[in-house]
Amino acid sequence: MKRLLIAGALAFAAVGQALAADLPESAPPPQAPAAYVPTVVPVYNWGGIYFGINGGYGFGNSQWSDPANFSGLASTGTFSLSGGVVGGTLGANFQTDAFVFGIEGDFDGSWIDGKSTSAFCGSVGFGTANCETRNNWLGTLRARVGYAADRVLFYGTAGGAFGNERAGITPGGGTTSSSKAGWTAGAGAEVALADNWTARIEYLFVDLQNSTCTTNTSCGNDPGPVAANQSIKFDTSLIRVGVMYKFR
Repeated sequence: MKRLLIAGALAFAAVGQALAADLPESAPPPQAPAAYVPTVVPVYNWGGIYFGINGGYGFGNSQWSDPANFSGLASTGTFSLSGGVVGGTLGANFQTDAFVFGIEGDFDGSWIDGKSTSAFCGSVGFGTANCETRNNWLGTLRARVGYAADRVLFYGTAGGAFGNERAGITPGGGTTSSSKAGWTAGAGAEVALADNWTARIEYLFVDLQNSTCTTNTSCGNDPGPVAANQSIKFDTSLIRVGVMYKFR
């Protein structure tokens, strides 16, 4: 009897193992979904020191005035100036969030020039001579404040301006030149072309102090023994483009 019980138990165990082998494997426990990691798009950093070249076109106004002129005329009236500019730029930016603060200086050679043919200019002994105002160089030192939309920077700028005012009665009268300070203000937009290269377009208005021409051969004589004493006004609008290289 004991042998029968043992044999039956062994047979039941063998049948159970056979049935278990035929059952499908149990599915693995469910896994938590992977955490979503958003793609981070790099934001351009405008901070750093940069230098580059600029060039453009200037157009403005000049006026010669001298109430004591013996012709009875007190002024040339306002006459137009125009010409190209080209030069270099150096600056530095600091960025906090989307706001960019900086300082910038530039120095340009200038071919801005204009003439007046009013009777005021021809009344000093040179017949049909012209009053001519020229600008040979122009520099600015300005603060910049801007807002960066990633790789595009919109900015306003203002500061000091420096340049020469060359004036004379031509032909035959010679010229006189003086360096003057003034102010400038404007705005622009700059685009990052690559990590270290940017391009810009900007507008600046420049107003220099009036210069005085007292050279008789350049500016003519007033009545009697009084020497020439012309007051010469100069202002210009500049539209410039530039390419800058920025150190990171």
